[in-house]
Amino acid sequence: MTPTIGAPGDGIGRREFLAATGTVGATAAAGCTAMSSPDVQEVDAGGTRQQLGSDLPATDPPEVVDLDERGNEVTLKAVAATHDAHPGKTMGGPVRLPQVWAWQADDGPASVPGPVLRATEGATIEVTLENTMSMPHTIHFHGSQTSWKDDGVPTTTGITVAPGESHTYEIPANTPGTHIYHCHYQTPWHMEMGMYGILRVDPKGYEPADKEYFMTVREWDSRLSRQYAGGDASYDITNRRPDVFTVNGKCAPRTLHPEDGSPMIVEQGDTVRVHWVNTGFKAHPLHTHNHRFTVVEKDGATIPEVARHEEDVLNVAPAERYTIEFEADADPGIYLMHCHKVDHVRNGGSYPGGMLTGLVYKEAMNTTIFRDLMKYAGYEG
Repeated sequence: MTPTIGAPGDGIGRREFLAATGTVGATAAAGCTAMSSPDVQEVDAGGTRQQLGSDLPATDPPEVVDLDERGNEVTLKAVAATHDAHPGKTMGGPVRLPQVWAWQADDGPASVPGPVLRATEGATIEVTLENTMSMPHTIHFHGSQTSWKDDGVPTTTGITVAPGESHTYEIPANTPGTHIYHCHYQTPWHMEMGMYGILRVDPKGYEPADKEYFMTVREWDSRLSRQYAGGDASYDITNRRPDVFTVNGKCAPRTLHPEDGSPMIVEQGDTVRVHWVNTGFKAHPLHTHNHRFTVVEKDGATIPEVARHEEDVLNVAPAERYTIEFEADADPGIYLMHCHKVDHVRNGGSYPGGMLTGLVYKEAMNTTIFRDLMKYAGYEG
């Protein structure tokens, strides 16, 4: 798919973004460099001993993979990588996870969250897990109704994908809606290391909105990442202490970066549809400033019209998925979307940061405040 500016979905193109900001012809750079990785270390987390090398790639933002265009076949590779949740020094940065386990669709970029896999109701998807790492993995498709052997749980199916091996799961796209996929081997450790993503099944006859975005929120205990990277941290699952809070894998202000982050870019009058997914272990009440929304789907089920009402805060529990809709009818400007557990809107002891992003009107892009926000986010254009 053609890359777009903003959160994964169908935002505006790069040329349109540059025109809106008054920087057509300028060269825009990310304004950051990939962090160096640690030396080879042997560590033990989640009961699996391994060695991880020092020359790890950096993650990219998640892409949307149209499975209809690929004949409903995709290979998901499990790869080790480094992850800059916020590489800059603004707002309590940098925030870095020196070791994550990412998903990569075919030859696309490795990302945390993994790529959004998008299919149409009625298809049968063949997902091949290619394990390039030094510990076992599986994939569980949370929300799809599969055969027993394709449930992805090693202890109940007897299927584990060992290092260097591959396995193909047959997943029927029989439950329309927004779902999750994740590794189900040593689940709390492997999800904490980044092995999760979104499966979206569009119902037959699906009518797209003017703008549609995917947003995955998560809190992290970075000790596990640092332990696997060979640091002096020691992760304790019985005393989990989240210290990193992300939207689509990034902390504010990096969440506002137009290419690396997840701003929701709209134009006045747009109908906006957002798929919210919580892949963390804590609930997150998500709030939109100055825009009231309607919940139209929950966990793959359409909310009946009679049960719908406007609201501006929605508590999203672990593994829950909601699809919300609203009209971009406010005074064109820049508005926040954030977790209303406001201690999750931080980077370390610095506020604001963390689980916060923006709803940005295209009409407000050619302003001083937008340019200032882009500097905070590390974007130079």
